[in-house]
Amino acid sequence: MTTGHFPFTRMRRIRMKSFARDLCRETILTASDLILPVFILEGKNKTEAISSMPGVFRYSLDKLLVRAGEAVELGIPAIALFPVIDSNKKSTDAKGAWDDRGLVPTAIKSIKKQFPTLGIITDIALDPYTSHGQDGLIDKNGEVMNDETVAALVKQALCHAKAGADIVAPSDMMDGRIGSIREAFEGRGFHDTLILAYSAKYASSFYGPFRDAVGSKASLGKASKNSYQIDPANSDEAMQEIALDIDEGADIIMVKPGLPYLDIVRRARDKFTTPVFAYNVSGEYAMVKAAAANKWIDEKSVVLETLLSFKRAGAHAILTYHALDAAKWLK
Repeated sequence: MTTGHFPFTRMRRIRMKSFARDLCRETILTASDLILPVFILEGKNKTEAISSMPGVFRYSLDKLLVRAGEAVELGIPAIALFPVIDSNKKSTDAKGAWDDRGLVPTAIKSIKKQFPTLGIITDIALDPYTSHGQDGLIDKNGEVMNDETVAALVKQALCHAKAGADIVAPSDMMDGRIGSIREAFEGRGFHDTLILAYSAKYASSFYGPFRDAVGSKASLGKASKNSYQIDPANSDEAMQEIALDIDEGADIIMVKPGLPYLDIVRRARDKFTTPVFAYNVSGEYAMVKAAAANKWIDEKSVVLETLLSFKRAGAHAILTYHALDAAKWLK
């Protein structure tokens, strides 16, 4: 057969040998593309398993330092902290979120003292601290109040910046919070503290295991976060959210969840020059773990293929609970 360009163009020639595949590979995944999310809790010598996230644990600060050391050793450049707050420290006003002696500021200082080059990302959201489980303050009707929440988020962000956080990551989806935080940072000398804006955070069903991990699921009950997180049906809306956050001073933007929203990652990369991160969320992690436990898939190859797909879609970095394992496999 000699129709068209065949046999002169044979796509399989480049695929035939491993050295050629290596040389022609379009996308490369390394440990430096990964961010390790970790759950932290009060106390000492504590490691608590999370049933819906096999292989993921809640750590007291002494145990956290061990995990931080592993990340540094494996070449993972940053960790993201997510606090688990005792129910007796939760309140309707979430005032524990900006306690200078609280769990997160204490963890930041401890990590920076031992691992000064490891990047620290902190979650700016009130849901770990609210007795009702919402990401913001609520009115008498149970509706999340935007501007009052933004004022609280500014206090939380300043608290974390003061403690030494490298990146604060507002994940609440309130309108105007990036501009308010940036203005507060500039006014108080935190010019170099980065803002990673969860600009495209969807009202997703993939967050279930995470809410188990931080203990907000029981508080939230049957309530939803649909009034502030993006409708999964919408794509243009995400682009507008991203544009607004960049205009307000975001240094990096986040797409969350990851796998069902790789089209959003690609659109963001094509439309904006601001770096784009993606979150390989708890539900995605749990599905891979469950399938691997049943020997339906090969965990290593599926995880690495999954993370590679984030890079191929355009993500500069990936928050993933697979980070330690993936970094070991890549090494």
